[in-house]
Amino acid sequence: MKYSGRYGIFNPEIINTYPVSERTNKVKLSDLIEPANIDSVDMSISDEIENRISMLAKEIVDARNNNRPVIFFTGAHLVKNGLSLLIGDLVKKGMFTMISGNGATSIHDFELGLIGETSEYVPQALEKGQFGMAFEFNYINAALIVGNKYKLGYGESVGKMMHDESFRSEVAEVLGIDPSNINFQHKDVSLQYVCYEKEVPFTVHVGIGTDVLDQHRFFDGCAKGGCSGRDFLIYTNEITKLKKGGIILNIGSAVTGPEVFLKAASMAGNTGFVPDKLITADFDIRPFNPDHIRNDNTVGYYFRDQKSIVTRVPEAYNGKGFYIEGNQKLTIPVLYKKIIDLIN
Repeated sequence: MKYSGRYGIFNPEIINTYPVSERTNKVKLSDLIEPANIDSVDMSISDEIENRISMLAKEIVDARNNNRPVIFFTGAHLVKNGLSLLIGDLVKKGMFTMISGNGATSIHDFELGLIGETSEYVPQALEKGQFGMAFEFNYINAALIVGNKYKLGYGESVGKMMHDESFRSEVAEVLGIDPSNINFQHKDVSLQYVCYEKEVPFTVHVGIGTDVLDQHRFFDGCAKGGCSGRDFLIYTNEITKLKKGGIILNIGSAVTGPEVFLKAASMAGNTGFVPDKLITADFDIRPFNPDHIRNDNTVGYYFRDQKSIVTRVPEAYNGKGFYIEGNQKLTIPVLYKKIIDLIN
């Protein structure tokens, strides 16, 4: 990026990178939960939480049977916890109308599609000055540069890079490498690829300086912001379809998911598309005390997902909110299994 102001800036062109194949990763393909193996997965949760998930699963299936949106916003840990194949299967089965996440969600999903591994071992990398310094992160940077040229969204650009050979060639041209070097060995496990294949929006909502992409020579803030900005408008357009009801799912996103929804819902309402009879669900490991939501002297008041997604949003839109407390390694497989049982 060029800068002509009064201050000194860091020159990312002096950054030293290394091949991602040399990196130590904590998550492998063998850690992913396969839909075909769902019956062998530990689903040891309380009866109370299982009942909530059962009710939520019925609401999701009912919404899709009546052509209402089911919008799924997740933090990056869902991918790192090996759950993305389950979500991809539900996308293929038409259960989710949009998948959304932050920059890390996209990055971990990209890594799985590229090399079948993710979740860099951070302490080892930090001490060597190598955290986030794998060259292949520039594939996303270049995809956003090309995507921005064509005025595409962020998730769309990454999915198109995985799917489209001509687009991938343009990405390689930005990087000055042979297109054959960009080889997604396991693209079928990528949610961004699956969504692109099924024409389901995958929207990515980012900051600047928040992702390892931003550490690299080919980082372009205009491209990153432009593509993510379009994703916000894609997301908001989907929110306008909630006028006759639908589902909002927030999985392990304490701030970004709730805040993106609130802004989009305000825009939708301002233009005559006020959501109604909205069912919301927040999946997280933290305890939830409804009495804390209106008391700013308690820590619970400052948990935006619990305050907004579970309480304020359904109250505002004549709906109902579910809080699904527990490790998502348990609760998401239960949700998947109950949806599958209902639609089979």
